[in-house]
Amino acid sequence: MTTLAQLRKAALALPEVEEGTHFGMVAFSVRGRGFASVTREGAVRLQLADADAEAAVAAHPGGERLVRMGTPIGFRVPLADINGKDLNALVRAAWSHRAPKRLAAALAAAEAGADAPGRELPAAIGRPATQALLGAGINTLEMVAAHTAAELLALHGVGPKAVRILTETLEQRGLRMRD
Repeated sequence: MTTLAQLRKAALALPEVEEGTHFGMVAFSVRGRGFASVTREGAVRLQLADADAEAAVAAHPGGERLVRMGTPIGFRVPLADINGKDLNALVRAAWSHRAPKRLAAALAAAEAGADAPGRELPAAIGRPATQALLGAGINTLEMVAAHTAAELLALHGVGPKAVRILTETLEQRGLRMRD
């Protein structure tokens, strides 16, 4: 079972996402293109490619295809019927489907760079935190220092341990996070 807060954290961790409303529903968009919203009844609506929507329907029997004017546009499932890990993956797929291709490609390249030799972020923060930082465009310790601990913790994948390790690494280099 997931909550609106978990959905919000997953969506806002992706690049250039804005939260707003769409017909009275909480909605998330990337560069003005909506990819996720939550109905008053607590169901998440995700704009997905056909293949992703079909896979979601097969994996989540409580969900259903979204169809607009006879054209399939995505997937709908009650938040209570989906776990956090699956929701995160679907939110990411919806974002990738609606984001500009260059932006989606930049995020994929940044995440692929998480394993690249010579990267500056400490490996001890873990892969989820590294991917979250790279996905947010933070790839150097100087860029980490330009943020507050709260801002970093708001990124899906960055936890207290990662922030502690980053703080220690910054101190070793004579840097510190914003207050």
